[in-house]
This record gives sequence, structure tokens and C-alpha cells, in this order.
Amino acid sequence: MFDGNFRASVDRRTAPVGRSLSRLGVSPDLLTVIGIVFSIGAGVAVGFGELYVGFGLLLLGAIPDLLDGPVAKAAQTSSSRGAFFDSFADRISDLAILGGLSIYFLGVHDELFAVLSFFGYGFASLISYQRAKAESLGLSGKGGIMERAERVVLLLVALLIHPLLRIALLVLLVGSVVTVVQRFVSIWRQASRRPDRVAALARITNLRRVNRRRRIRSRASLQRFLPGATGRASFSRRHSAGRKRA
Repeated sequence: MFDGNFRASVDRRTAPVGRSLSRLGVSPDLLTVIGIVFSIGAGVAVGFGELYVGFGLLLLGAIPDLLDGPVAKAAQTSSSRGAFFDSFADRISDLAILGGLSIYFLGVHDELFAVLSFFGYGFASLISYQRAKAESLGLSGKGGIMERAERVVLLLVALLIHPLLRIALLVLLVGSVVTVVQRFVSIWRQASRRPDRVAALARITNLRRVNRRRRIRSRASLQRFLPGATGRASFSRRHSAGRKRA
């Protein structure tokens, strides 16, 4: 939701910052690593019940995550490796924060919300998996009411205003379930409207196998009428033996 409605506006504001950081020699990988460190620190703080500290560290971790893309564009170093690293860092951040919340709820003897935190992480991972799998098949896997930006904003609000923590977690969980359903329907419809690439690849592979067998049979048939390598070798050996005897 945020990504679709505010991405262009955010990019316009972060692009100058990205160019400045690039001129200073800051790499996008460094920003991603900084984001991972802050996110893990936020998860640990939340697990120990330090929710305000967790809020601050999560906010500090969100800033490098917001800027690594603009820095990569400014430095013209956008790559598949960078996209993979950024996505991997996002999964670590989700695990750290929601894992920290699960430990926090266990610490206050609220087993129900500890389990709900675990399910929140599970559905967040499903959302990410749907996008990755759809894009690997040439489809679009974006969209939904609870993408990563919405999750981060919701968790920041919850860590800052503690009475909202359980309500925010419920909203995150329900929103994530709805997003999984939204993306599943969207990807299913896209895949139904286009030829099945997997079946097409299977047909091409089978056709190549048949053509290879035909070439082998044709070569074997030709060798019956033309002198083959084996025949020429035998003739050469017989001719050499005859010259030695002579």
C-alpha cells in the first residue's frame, strides 16, 4: 500500500541523499549491514523488555534500509546481488523484531501473543516468498495491505505507545493474512492468463531430446553406406602391414 502510493514521492526525497552518500564513498552494502545490525539490536532490546530502546534501534535500522537503494542508483551499482542482499536483510529484520516480541511476551507470561508473534513472522515470510516466486516466473508479486513498510511503521508505533502493542500485533497478523490472500489471487490470475512456461519448457526439452535421437539414428544409417572412422583405421592397419611384409 505504502509502496504503491508513496514510492515515487519517497524516491524523489531520498535520491539527493543517496547521491550525497555515494559521493562520500558510502556503499549500499554498508548501509544494508548497518540496517541488519540495528535491527538485530532492536530485537534483542525488545526481547529484554526495553521497548523504547527497541523503538529507537528499529527506527535507526529503517533509515539505512530506506537509503541503500538510492545510493545504489546514484553509484550505478544496482545488481542482482544487491537486490538479494537487501531482501535477505529484510527477512533478518522481520525475524529479529517479531522474534524479540515473542520472547518479550513469554517474559510477561502472555503465551498467546508469543504464539501470535511467531505466526506474524510466518505470514510475513509467506508474503516475501510469494513475491520472490512470482518474479522468478516473470509475474508481479507486489501489492497487499500489509507489505514490509506497513509492518515497520506499525511496529514502530506499537513500540512507542506500549498499550497499543497487542492491538498492533493483531492488526499486523490479520493484515498479513489478508495480504497473503490478495497476492495469491493476483498471482493466480496472472498465471492463468498466460501460457504455462513450465509446460512450454518441458515441450522444448522433449523436442530437443527427440531431435538428438533422430540425429544419432541418421548418423548410424549414413555409416552403413560411407566408410567410417573404424573402417578407415582397419584399412590403414592392413595397408601398413602389407608394406612391412613387402
